Amino acid sequence: MYKKSLLARFIALASSAVSLATMVAVAQTAITPTHSPRPTPPTRDPHTPGFVAAKELPDGENPSPAADGNFILGPTHNPAPGAVEHDDVPQGTVYEFTMGSADSKLYPGIARDPGTFGTPDPNDPARLIVTTSHPAPYTRHVAVYVPAQYVPGTAAPFIVGADGPDRLLFTVLDNLIAEHKVPVMIAISIGNGSGDAQGSERGLEYDTLSGRYAEFVETEVLPLVESRYHVKLTHDPDGRATMGGSSGGSCALIMAWYHPEWYHRVLTYSGTYVNQQWPSNPATPHGAWEFHEHLIPDSPRKPIRLWMEVGDRDLFNPNALRDNMHDWVVANEDMARVLAAKGYHYQFVFARNAGHVDRSVRQQTLAEALEYLWQGYPR
Repeated sequence: MYKKSLLARFIALASSAVSLATMVAVAQTAITPTHSPRPTPPTRDPHTPGFVAAKELPDGENPSPAADGNFILGPTHNPAPGAVEHDDVPQGTVYEFTMGSADSKLYPGIARDPGTFGTPDPNDPARLIVTTSHPAPYTRHVAVYVPAQYVPGTAAPFIVGADGPDRLLFTVLDNLIAEHKVPVMIAISIGNGSGDAQGSERGLEYDTLSGRYAEFVETEVLPLVESRYHVKLTHDPDGRATMGGSSGGSCALIMAWYHPEWYHRVLTYSGTYVNQQWPSNPATPHGAWEFHEHLIPDSPRKPIRLWMEVGDRDLFNPNALRDNMHDWVVANEDMARVLAAKGYHYQFVFARNAGHVDRSVRQQTLAEALEYLWQGYPR
């Protein structure tokens, strides 16, 4: 009798605990923001009607670094010799330091609350309303590559990279400089201020169409590089390049577009030439989509040389906006079209079997891309 009563009480307590756990789970579900899963990008055919006409390359082959135009890589992406360290190649020195938001006059810092994003403006489906962005501190890492061949006191050409430090870039430069395929250059690889997309510090820095980020680099980063590591950076815009992937890629072009007196060479992987600017700007309401929609077609040709890549499985409509301006493949295809129409020197690579800022594609192509980028500059 006692045993049966004890068992009944145990079952009742267990049942109550399960019910309480269920109620807590339901409550947590009710207050936890939910997001639609990012759709799997479709695999695009580079010969899709409306895409630019491009030359199909044998599998594993890169386009000539001397050739302008559009090219299609095969599905196999092995590291090129220039992407691998070689014992007999002089190695540059890499220095690293950090920069805090409190030290910046141009970027004091913002962040978007975790688990939040934004909602489309009911009056404008191309505009995202973000209410959870607020001031917040950050620390960014900066890596500076100085090649072994640099002669102290000489004004060196250089490349500024986003989302650093970029170790692959430093390895490739070691090899290309040793082979005299690119000039003896310094690389400044700058980390972002954290977060991603609208309402974040990274999004503010990289997706805003203005000269601010280039001005931040010019006035707050480059002077530190020169003073700390006793190097001299050229003021010749033909000896200055920018590079990046995703929003870092659009940032690279933004730097040169708004300050062509500073930068003439741009390299981008999976460039975010889509509608991702925040806060909204009436002058460029569609963000970096404006590059191929209005800015490049409607402006005189600028002295910019551009290398760019996109993957056949690159991003497609990855957020709440349904504005037909969030397809990375279409955006980059359209970029190639308008660059050709305006007579720019550019090389566009469409990579088969490749995702967003695909690492294997970078290992295959970065050496060739840098060699193309620096065509016409004295070795």
